[in-house]
Amino acid sequence: MTRMSEINSFRNNAELAVKRFGPLSKLGEAFGYSRESIEWVQGFIERQRHRADISAEETDILLQLIGSYLGECLIHTYAGFWRIQDGEWGVFFNDSNAAFQFSKVRKQFENGIDGGD
Repeated sequence: MTRMSEINSFRNNAELAVKRFGPLSKLGEAFGYSRESIEWVQGFIERQRHRADISAEETDILLQLIGSYLGECLIHTYAGFWRIQDGEWGVFFNDSNAAFQFSKVRKQFENGIDGGD
């Protein structure tokens, strides 16, 4: 997969997250790239990580969906851009400032908010 197709995949995943999470969140059409929506996603991760029946595959799918969504939130809010560094995708703001949201989402699934993530 080319880098551009990966970036398009992130954008498509983010749009899918907005469409799927809107009704689940009760925010409906108001769900988007906002602080309120991000706060709901943070709680959603916490609820999912406590499910006994969630598989590793489902967690990986959610990680990709949510990581893509959070990346696009950063881009919409702070005008960042997708870039890969040391094999890891993140949203960069310049050469020395970046967010690696896929790692952050994985850490929240593993450790939870109470675990510092």
